[in-house]
Amino acid sequence: MVSKTPTSSHHPLHFPSLFFPENMRRKVRRTILFVFISIVAFACVSFHLCRHAISGDDLRPLPVNFSTAITNNPYHHNHLIREEDHKYPPSRHVSSVQDPTSTVSILLPAWEVLVVVVESPDSSLSSDSGEEYSCLFQNNATSPARFAGVLPFTNLKTFKCLLPSTVRRFLPFFMPVLMKSPEKPEKSFPERELLRWNFLAYESFSTEADVVLFAKGVNKRQGINRPPSSLRCVFNYETNNTVKTAVISSSQEVFRCLHPELTAFTSGAEDRIKISLEITDENRLVPSVAYYTPRRTLSIQEAKSPLCACTMVYNVAKFLKEWVVYHSNIGVDNFILYDNDSDDDLEKVVEELIQDGYDVRTFFWPWPKTQEAGFSHCAMYAKESCTWMMYVDVDEFVFSPSWLNSSQPSDNMLKSLLPKTTFKSSLLSSIALRSARPVGQVSIMCNEFGPSNQRSHPVNGVTQGYICRRRVEQRHKSIVLLDAISPSLLNVIHHFQLKDGYRSKRLGLEHAVVNHYKYQAWSEFKAKFRRRVSAYVIDWTQAVNPIVEGSNSRIRVCAD
Repeated sequence: MVSKTPTSSHHPLHFPSLFFPENMRRKVRRTILFVFISIVAFACVSFHLCRHAISGDDLRPLPVNFSTAITNNPYHHNHLIREEDHKYPPSRHVSSVQDPTSTVSILLPAWEVLVVVVESPDSSLSSDSGEEYSCLFQNNATSPARFAGVLPFTNLKTFKCLLPSTVRRFLPFFMPVLMKSPEKPEKSFPERELLRWNFLAYESFSTEADVVLFAKGVNKRQGINRPPSSLRCVFNYETNNTVKTAVISSSQEVFRCLHPELTAFTSGAEDRIKISLEITDENRLVPSVAYYTPRRTLSIQEAKSPLCACTMVYNVAKFLKEWVVYHSNIGVDNFILYDNDSDDDLEKVVEELIQDGYDVRTFFWPWPKTQEAGFSHCAMYAKESCTWMMYVDVDEFVFSPSWLNSSQPSDNMLKSLLPKTTFKSSLLSSIALRSARPVGQVSIMCNEFGPSNQRSHPVNGVTQGYICRRRVEQRHKSIVLLDAISPSLLNVIHHFQLKDGYRSKRLGLEHAVVNHYKYQAWSEFKAKFRRRVSAYVIDWTQAVNPIVEGSNSRIRVCAD
């Protein structure tokens, strides 16, 4: 029998059937089909999610005419929608209360939702009404709502609730409905997308000369600001009576623009006028919860206080009295506190201080990481009632070695650190500016104190409980002449940019120091840095190298 050599057409490489049985071939085909179907399904789901996903940087262009309703994308929060021109699609399993309260909501960090009550048939909305409130979300999930406070100047009430975990997987996120807790939902409500905190106009303040608008996300980096020529202030943009004015200053989160002509508005003077920013070179409008107030005089009292103190606070009730009493005894006349949504007994402590004769006032300031903006707001608000403003935190105490020999404190102690003569800018001649520029800001170095083996807040107070000093800090805190602050209101780490013609003066340690009780007991330190208020400092979210008893020896520099 003669064997035949296989031809090329019979080579094993051309006959996979010789190596793969029929059942294996079927299995391979099924696998390929399954992979193909999976890829198609994944692509469809991804496309659907991408259409509705939103982020702070997803800022699509607006049409030039902001009064025109946008129908091609009714859900995007950076588009302006006139409710009378646009019909929202029916809600998905979402209901609202009868006679609903008109609100606008912002998604803050840590899944907090700030609900601003624009109009309400219930005038008793507050923490004192005895009523309990809830936020009703898009999938009928609810979250308890607590009364947060009243926004300054607009007198709008606010509530806070958490975005439920069951809602966090839905995109986009819609604004909740504020309702009384046991109340049964009855009516459907329009789905409006939650505003995002990282791109928002959130506060407005009017002077006699201009309008100061505070907005997040327009100037995104410190020291890099959009030119004013690329911006416009837009008034009443949700109606046909839109008015735009020029922006004359752009710095950090502070924008100054010209007042609008009120005669341009056909609505009554009692109506609220919403204000926002238009980014002209990108054809975008910043979402807003800020409202314009007419021209106002900043004066609070007839005679200016020589020295005031301003700071931003969060849950400092246990520290506040010691700080106020100490600085009042050495020369601070008035205290202005920007309350960053405290939930301790701050109001009670402030009321006790007022009853004891101390001049303390608070402003509700719920906006996260806006210390610089708050300081700018304070500089404008207090300009006609205070001459000098001290910007220090409630864990910082100003001290001078020259006071050691004093038997009693005096209200001239702090004032002795300031220039003897205060010049008014209107009286400064060009010759005086060239020869001797007046001091517009006094900078004071800091001593940094450690936890001193404390496990909790010292019963005797901060200054008596934390007695171990780490080192001299590189940072400085300031006392600034309000008339000397630059119109840009630029400030970084408690220091302001000054007008041309003024200078800063740095005091040596032999003249004065700020004792900064920064590293307190670990429980207090964590609470402080969990909610860092500065826009340019990262959040403290982990217990990295906590300084506790037993580890102080490596940093201890204790006085006798």
